[in-house]
Amino acid sequence: MKNLFARFMNDESGATAIEYGLIAGLIAVAIIAGAGSLGNSLDDMFDNLSGTIDNLPTS
Repeated sequence: MKNLFARFMNDESGATAIEYGLIAGLIAVAIIAGAGSLGNSLDDMFDNLSGTIDNLPTS
């Protein structure tokens, strides 16, 4: 029983899995924030382009 408890206390595989999960979560948050920012930037660019095209003189 003493050996079982000692092995359990020395086992760090669960802690490593939690660390990897936290890192993956942070990367996901960064990707979502970046994609949102990129989407807003693209929306502004296309709105500007649409306004420019609307104001072109017609022949």
